[in-house]
Amino acid sequence: MRTHSLFLFVIFSMFAACSENAPSYVPSPEEEKEDNSLYEWEKNRTELLENKDMVLLYAGGSHRGHEWNEEYVEPYVTNVDESGNEHWMFDSFLFLEIHNGEGKTFASGYTPVPANQYDWKKLLDYYFQSRYCLGALNRSVESAKERLGKPTEKRKVVIGIPEPIKTQKDWGSVSNGALLDFSKPDDRISACQWYIDYARKKFKEMNYENIDLAGFYWIAEEATNSRGILADLSAYLNNLKYGFVWIPYHGSDGAFDWERLTFNYAYYQPNYFFNDSRPVSFLNKACEDAKANGMDMEIEFDDRVMIDRGNWGYRLENYMKAFKEYGIWESKRLAYYQGNRTLYELFKSNEEEDQQLYHKFCKFVTERQIKNNNIRIDPEEYQM
Repeated sequence: MRTHSLFLFVIFSMFAACSENAPSYVPSPEEEKEDNSLYEWEKNRTELLENKDMVLLYAGGSHRGHEWNEEYVEPYVTNVDESGNEHWMFDSFLFLEIHNGEGKTFASGYTPVPANQYDWKKLLDYYFQSRYCLGALNRSVESAKERLGKPTEKRKVVIGIPEPIKTQKDWGSVSNGALLDFSKPDDRISACQWYIDYARKKFKEMNYENIDLAGFYWIAEEATNSRGILADLSAYLNNLKYGFVWIPYHGSDGAFDWERLTFNYAYYQPNYFFNDSRPVSFLNKACEDAKANGMDMEIEFDDRVMIDRGNWGYRLENYMKAFKEYGIWESKRLAYYQGNRTLYELFKSNEEEDQQLYHKFCKFVTERQIKNNNIRIDPEEYQM
């Protein structure tokens, strides 16, 4: 579990009061009657899209302190190496949030008050903008195309799905104004299906030229409260030609059962970076466990890699070394947890050590992009 998952955020009573007075959202009769048949891009899709190198971009909470505009997104789209040559960076971008910064949570364990339908809709509206988040990504890719030419495939986007928390009975309605009761599995599924359909609708409206809506990510990092609904959600997504993605933490309940839980792709969190008392053997064991269970993997780092914020760059380097030694770099999909916007901070740093680490990391990613271009990665092929 990443460090942000180790404790409940302290919530003052005024947050709870504000949450109780938050406006509700009820779909209009016109929205309820909308045709949810396949969109053209879904009809034309013959298989689930691959996410070979997927970076996590946390967005939507008021506590983040920045918005993903083109300036911040650009270093994630391309990088210029030490010889002055520009390369495409990540092929996939996961937009997710764990709580809204105002006391409302999108998954169990972060704040006591569950987000409601209004909060879920607000989160998606935030992602699907023209100049921020997906819009900034689309614009940045368009600019890069002028310099590098058209990439071999569009950049792909994965959207986090909030967990419908079982205790919630005031989330909202998807039909006839009837409030959903999350103690009922069918109501939990209905809420998630509504969220998926609203994301699809927003993607259609925005008409982004340079990005594909590739899949959806289950924000809850353990299966404890979700086992009874995941199969239905996976079937719903797969029928629409979207992948169902999960990133369970080290020792997470259900992590090695990811296939039985019906996820299409599961990236294992080693959780080595966050505790400097953990030896490299801890990371090595995580690599062995992931390979033994047919899982992809996540690289983890945050601002502590920087020379003036902890000087933990060696821990990131240990990930890159271990992933090559264990064949992860060559054979697995990778996700990249980078704190809030650490890669951008490394990119902007004037410290020589930070720049060296930045270029070493970018080379790790860009060489994979070149190597894996048009190559389908099959996790079962590389099980130990």
